[in-house]
Amino acid sequence: MKKTVSLLLALVMILGCAFAFTACGNKETADETTAAADDATAADVSADGQKLIVGFDAEFPPFGFVAEDGSYDGFDLAMAKELCSRLGWEFEAVAIDWNSKDAELSSGNINCIWNGFTYTGREDQYTWSDPYVDNSIVLVVKADSGITTLADLEGKSVMAQAGSSAVDAINDKEEFKASLKEVVELPDYNTGFMDLDSGSVDAVAADLGVATFNINAKDGEYVILEEPLSTEQYAVGFLLGNTELRDAVNAELLKMAEDGTMMSIAENYVDDGLVLESLCLVK
Repeated sequence: MKKTVSLLLALVMILGCAFAFTACGNKETADETTAAADDATAADVSADGQKLIVGFDAEFPPFGFVAEDGSYDGFDLAMAKELCSRLGWEFEAVAIDWNSKDAELSSGNINCIWNGFTYTGREDQYTWSDPYVDNSIVLVVKADSGITTLADLEGKSVMAQAGSSAVDAINDKEEFKASLKEVVELPDYNTGFMDLDSGSVDAVAADLGVATFNINAKDGEYVILEEPLSTEQYAVGFLLGNTELRDAVNAELLKMAEDGTMMSIAENYVDDGLVLESLCLVK
């Protein structure tokens, strides 16, 4: 009887071990299959599934604006679109309120800011590409205003776009700011130049490209004061810490500068105010 019981127990143990071995083998196979699928999905996202969502100001020519046919246009958007085409990425341009750019970026509504975005002085606030444009913040006045220097603006009103580097440049020149009657911060430069036309403000502080665009459009009605408020550089800005997306964009941006693509695209926007000599990556 004991011998029979022992045989039965041995048989049960053998069958149990065989079942356990089979079950463990299936689990390992399933885990390997799942891991392989996850790796494949990750590879697809990094290679072909990437989407570049560019936040830009639709009233900031020549870098971003609304074309006559209602489409979004501009040097920076054209650069971003070409870059996505070369990498096999999806491209989307999202017009944003410039003063809300940080909220748009942190919320994920956009994953980069590429629109005459000032790198200088903001180095630690975003993850950046290499700078690609040298820029100056300049003052635009009416040609017949009699204003020829910064000192001539004492007691007068100066407009700048809210949240822009022009506001920063004015704030950094404390004596100049103190000499002014007021600094008028408005959401866009279209309104600012209309105020300049009407006499509501005496000058507009703007990026060189924006100033050049408006001077070309008005044909002699405006002039740029010789002394700039500041000099700076533009770069593509990403959420702080997003080095993976930055590295991929930056590598292709450098290639576009080296192979002539950047200059070729830039030549299409000279009439919109782009200064070719400002392209620091192609020098």
